[in-house]
Amino acid sequence: MFADEAGAVVDLVQQLSRLPGIGRKSAERLAFHLLRVSKEEALSLANAIRNVRENVRYCEVCFNLAEQQLCQICRNPNREPTRLCIVEQPRDLMSLEQSGVYRGLYHVLLGRIAPLEGMGPDHLTIDPLIDRVRTGNFQEVIMATNPNLEGDGTALFISNLLSEFPVEITRLARGITSGSVLEYANKEILADALNGRQRL
Repeated sequence: MFADEAGAVVDLVQQLSRLPGIGRKSAERLAFHLLRVSKEEALSLANAIRNVRENVRYCEVCFNLAEQQLCQICRNPNREPTRLCIVEQPRDLMSLEQSGVYRGLYHVLLGRIAPLEGMGPDHLTIDPLIDRVRTGNFQEVIMATNPNLEGDGTALFISNLLSEFPVEITRLARGITSGSVLEYANKEILADALNGRQRL
């Protein structure tokens, strides 16, 4: 960056560089790209960001992202109401949905148990999950936490809590490499993992 460049550009670069995975050079490229595109295109990005911050919240039932009280999945009467898939984050739910295989309901934990990061069970949506299983008509609960140490520990903790209920508890099959993240798995791997899920 040059010393005489506009303060607005410098500020934009600083804000972009705060995004995950965006370093200083990438932030500069993005900033100059936004200067080159039409005003309408740049402002549509700004409006999309504003719209997300002002209108997107967590679903009151499953904690997926929603623009109303309930997300699209919870509002859909055609979903299979006896299956519940537990994921860590909304982006994991999106990845599983893209596989096109699973047609049940979801519950988003909004994290995983990670004591070294200060994340305990109280930081997650485990209490609402237990209430859903207690009052719902679920036959199967699928643990779809990430296949790593924290994800496996979270799944084990939750499965112990759910053991008092008459539900079958399954885990995604290990078509997904241990230590990987659901967000980066392709559709085929996710479809195999869902179809090949097994008992805990």
